[in-house]
Amino acid sequence: MTATEGRTLNEDEIRARARAFREATPASDRLAFLRARFDAGLAWVHFPEGLGGLGAPRELQLAVEQELEGTPQLDPGLQAIGLGMAAPTILAFGTEEQKKRFLRPLWTGEEIWCQLFSEPGAGSDLATLATRAVRDGDEWVVDGQKVWTSGAHHARWAILVARTDPDVPKHRGLTYFVCDMHAPGVEARPLRQITGEAEFNEVFLTGVRLPDDLRLGAVGDGWRVAQTTLMNERVAIGGNAGRRGGGMIGMVAQTWRERPELRTPDLHQRLLRLWVEAEVTRLAGVRLREQLAAGQPGPEGSGMKLAFASLNQALTGLEVELRREEGLGYDDWTFRRSESVDFAGRDAGYRYLRAKGNSIEGGTSEILRNIISERVLGLPSEPRVDKDIPWKDLPR
Repeated sequence: MTATEGRTLNEDEIRARARAFREATPASDRLAFLRARFDAGLAWVHFPEGLGGLGAPRELQLAVEQELEGTPQLDPGLQAIGLGMAAPTILAFGTEEQKKRFLRPLWTGEEIWCQLFSEPGAGSDLATLATRAVRDGDEWVVDGQKVWTSGAHHARWAILVARTDPDVPKHRGLTYFVCDMHAPGVEARPLRQITGEAEFNEVFLTGVRLPDDLRLGAVGDGWRVAQTTLMNERVAIGGNAGRRGGGMIGMVAQTWRERPELRTPDLHQRLLRLWVEAEVTRLAGVRLREQLAAGQPGPEGSGMKLAFASLNQALTGLEVELRREEGLGYDDWTFRRSESVDFAGRDAGYRYLRAKGNSIEGGTSEILRNIISERVLGLPSEPRVDKDIPWKDLPR
């Protein structure tokens, strides 16, 4: 509901607001335009008024994007973690002060975010993480190591889960923080990938002091807060409802149309099967996005992310086979810091190698299958012998 009108806006009203905003707001200054768009409630229309939204149904965001096409836009690569993971978590668990402090510069891209979750010994089983946060008055002192942290080298803030109570079982002794990546004791070191690039990092936290007002949620409630982040992450990765024939399937189909000399009956059959699978996945993404209008994402997002990873790897593999020797080429092995993943702007060799990470990032495919079997299909869970054992007594 909007505070000014006392009712939910419809699509015509949303479009009228977006058109009026476009006509009244100069687009020559990108940052000023994005700030004004946030303040007008056209950033996330389903967010509350004053926090970038209008309290309108989530699905009406598409109408805003259509009306503002061609105006300054966000950077989906640099801002992905902030937009897809940090923002919904801050909205769900942040104080009013935290929401007002973080959401606007997060959306405009003035402050980039990263995710400090996984550790060398806690990836698929995140609840076993060992990074400690010890309270010291009104501050927390954080020590530990995180890994696979995308974008840490250009992030201003991070969402961080740390252990605050080692005397209780692993899921219950965690607390969720916003970490200042510019604080003394934070060090990000690049990790080179199979592509030759370094999208992500290992991050060392040594005596990092965080004020208690950077805590999200209650002390010891970090696992529940983290679940909001993880479910939104999987939707962000796998639930993108693109256009029919777009994305990776579109690239492979274009090669098929333009290069008839590369075709074989076997490749034709594989392409047809993958086209159908891509369309089914796309429509499932549409349905998932519609369900989100009713509340927070659930375990269905894990299914979408699992399907996306499998499909993307199959398509990039088919593209390499279709192009034959040409498909083995790779444009640039030079070590460099990558700002974002660029499937469309790179060659087939890059796409094939980069897709290997799709089944790891955002939750491994093996763990996602467990989530689907237990929470979607209702099958018996795997035995968990460490469920009620204090974290400090677990073997490591």
